[in-house]
Amino acid sequence: MTSTDLTQRLARAKFRAWHRGTREADYMFGGFYDTYHADWDEDGLAWFEALLDEDDVDVMAWALGRQEPPKSFQGERMEALRKLDYVRI
Repeated sequence: MTSTDLTQRLARAKFRAWHRGTREADYMFGGFYDTYHADWDEDGLAWFEALLDEDDVDVMAWALGRQEPPKSFQGERMEALRKLDYVRI
């Protein structure tokens, strides 16, 4: 992947993260993106892109510990999402 491809994917992910349709989801996804995107490699970005494809209600339930996330989302990144310390209101 070229740096241009990565830059375009990051820009698209940022837009999708901050334009979810509800303020709560915007803060959760957008805040997570803003806090962590600089550290993402191809795998990190792919994980976040897949998360963006999920229903907001499901992701919020995972982040709040109301439901167990699917295996594909479990791990260090989900633990960071669950901290919610990136949400600045």
